[in-house]
Amino acid sequence: MSAKVMRGFVERISQVMGGTCPHHCHDPSPIAVAKFSGGVPSTDYAFEMICSTIRFGKGVTAEVGYDVRQLGSKHTLIVTDKNVVNTKAFESVSRSLQTLGMKFTVYDDVLIEPTDESMLKAVAYARNAGCDSFVAVGGGSVIDTTKAAALYCSNPEADFYDYVCPPFGQNLVPKNPMLPLIAVPTTAGTGSETTGAAIMDLPKHECKSGIRQRCIKPILAIVDPDNIKSMPRNVAIYSGFDVLCHALESYTALPYNKRVPRPSRPDLRPLYQGSNPISDVWSL
Repeated sequence: MSAKVMRGFVERISQVMGGTCPHHCHDPSPIAVAKFSGGVPSTDYAFEMICSTIRFGKGVTAEVGYDVRQLGSKHTLIVTDKNVVNTKAFESVSRSLQTLGMKFTVYDDVLIEPTDESMLKAVAYARNAGCDSFVAVGGGSVIDTTKAAALYCSNPEADFYDYVCPPFGQNLVPKNPMLPLIAVPTTAGTGSETTGAAIMDLPKHECKSGIRQRCIKPILAIVDPDNIKSMPRNVAIYSGFDVLCHALESYTALPYNKRVPRPSRPDLRPLYQGSNPISDVWSL
C-alpha cells in the first residue's frame, strides 16, 4: 500500500470516527485548533528533535555495569517484573554489575499496565532503598515505572499528580532533574527507552494518562537483539501492533507548522510537536 493510499485511508477513518481535538481529528485548520485551545491562530514555525543515546548490538547488555560505574553510582536499583527477572536479559544485567562490584537492589514487583498506585509503590521502595541510579530491564511498563521512580525520588516534595498530564494532573515542570536511568528493553514495540513519557492507568478516573517531560528520558538505551528472544508470542504480536499505531500517528497528527498557539518561548515547545518531515519518513 502506497503512502498516499494509506494517508487517504486514515483520513477517511478520522472523518467517520470524528473527534473533538483538532490535533487528532479531521479538522486541523488553525482556526479550529485555536477555538479548541483557547489561543490565537498564530502557528508554530519549527520543530525540535530530542535525540536519545542508543547502544545497539548483540550481547551489549553485558556492558551496563561499566555505564553504571561511570555514573559514580553508590547504589543502583534494577527495576523489572516477575517474568523478566527469570530471563537471560536480567541475568546479564545483574552479572555485569556484580562483576564490577557495583551495589544494587532488585525491585521486581512492576505491574503490567501500571497504575498510579503501582508506580507510587515503586517510588516508595526506591526511596527506602536509598538508590541513586536506576536500570530498567523489561518492556514499556517496566521502563515507565522506573521513570516515575527516578523522577519522584529526585523530587520528594512533589505530589504524584503534580507531573501527570491534564486534566487530572498539573503537568508542572520538575524542580530537580531525574536520577540517572539506563533502559534495557526486552520488547520491541513501545519505544519507551527513548521517550520522555511514562504511561499509567488512573483507575479512580477510569482512564489512562501519563507523565510527559523532557527530563524523564533515559540517559542511555541499551538495545540488545538477544533480549527479545524470550518474548512470548502474544507480546510479540501486541508489540507489532504498537509499532503500527505509532507509525499511523504520523499520518493523523497535526503538522508541526499548523499547531497553535505558538509558544512564547522555545523551551515551552511541547515534547511531542506533531508530524514533521522526519516522522513522515520513519513512519513509512
